[in-house]
Amino acid sequence: MTLKASGAGTEVEWTKSSYSTADGPDCVEVAAVPDRILVRDSKAPQGPRLTLAPDAWATFLPYASGR
Repeated sequence: MTLKASGAGTEVEWTKSSYSTADGPDCVEVAAVPDRILVRDSKAPQGPRLTLAPDAWATFLPYASGR
C-alpha cells in the first residue's frame, strides 16, 4: 500500500510495511527521498519521524529483517 503526503512543497510517497495491520502494534511506513530515508508510525502519520542516511538504513535492514 502506498500513501502520499505533501510536506515542504514536495510530495513524499510512503510505503506501509507488509507486517503492519490495522489493529496491530507493528505499523511502520517508510519513504525514500533523494538524500535520506524517512520512517514513521502509520497510526500517527503527523507524529515524529526518524530520518536516516541511506547508508544507515542499509546497515539497519539486515538487523531488522532478522527479528
